[in-house]
Amino acid sequence: MSEPRKQPSALVKQALEFGPLAVFLAVYLWMRDATVTLGGTDYAGFVVAVVAFVPLQIAATVALRLLTGRLNRMQIVTLGLVIVLGLGTVLFNDERVFKMKSTFIFGLFGILLFIGLWRGQSWLAFVLDQALPLDHEGWMILTRRMAWFFLAFAAMNEVIWRNFSTDVYVFWDTFGQMGVMFVFLMGNYRLIEKHWTGEQ
Repeated sequence: MSEPRKQPSALVKQALEFGPLAVFLAVYLWMRDATVTLGGTDYAGFVVAVVAFVPLQIAATVALRLLTGRLNRMQIVTLGLVIVLGLGTVLFNDERVFKMKSTFIFGLFGILLFIGLWRGQSWLAFVLDQALPLDHEGWMILTRRMAWFFLAFAAMNEVIWRNFSTDVYVFWDTFGQMGVMFVFLMGNYRLIEKHWTGEQ
């Protein structure tokens, strides 16, 4: 029998999860007023930052898979959309494609969760591979809240990228989204505690 895979430290996991975003922010701040010309086409700093971000995101996801031995389905779908929208941004040389990333990701997740609820199932539990030991009622309540949250999150992204500057969008994408997600999760702490079935 093979020994269980040793899990990476929390610091390593955080570096892999947030490192690509940090690089995206750094490259954008460095290049936001510059252009790069390749093949006769001028690319703005935002597009250059996307070019730096996508390969790093792929590498970080592969590293997480190698270190932990698994990826949840949400990570896989997110990576797929990042690759597709990143390529679209470069091919069309249009930063709006990548700015819609969160709209597509969270809008899709919200719709899928509602489909699962309509079928009487919590697809959130399926997506997270039972990462949270909750009872069925807890999963259903959390899934309903998360579905509405994802749709609201997608709408919020649309409002921000369509009505504010690229600087505002970049800080929203790198810091704002994590902050809003943290507040949402903290707001559901009592629900998770009430329906927790794991060891205390």
